[in-house]
Amino acid sequence: MYIETIRHLHCTVLRAGGELDHAGRVRFSARINAVWDWSAGPVLVFDLGDLDFYDSSIIGVLAMAMQRMEEQGSGRIIVVRPSDHLLSVLRLTDLLSHVELRESVEETVAELMLDDPARGSPSLSHPRFSTPRR
Repeated sequence: MYIETIRHLHCTVLRAGGELDHAGRVRFSARINAVWDWSAGPVLVFDLGDLDFYDSSIIGVLAMAMQRMEEQGSGRIIVVRPSDHLLSVLRLTDLLSHVELRESVEETVAELMLDDPARGSPSLSHPRFSTPRR
């Protein structure tokens, strides 16, 4: 499994590929904790489209991040390029209602930059956890 993190001004992108199992979950969770404060909120963008295999550990990773955001009262989780299977799992575990869905990391980063209230642009009101968009 590989995990790549990219720090942007308004978000942190976490791109994972390979096989995410129990051992990978521990590494992925540790990486999330290490980059937690890289963006305000934080805003975590998960690009999981290159995962060849994942077990229930993916739910543990996302649930851990969601729980931490709920405890601190802020943050957003955006999942990019989810597979149909991952969407089904998120739906079955009721996590789908707590994440935002996007098709492209680049478009997501651009959207977050344009949505920056400090730039003087009108901010779209984003609840802490919003209904997925497609």
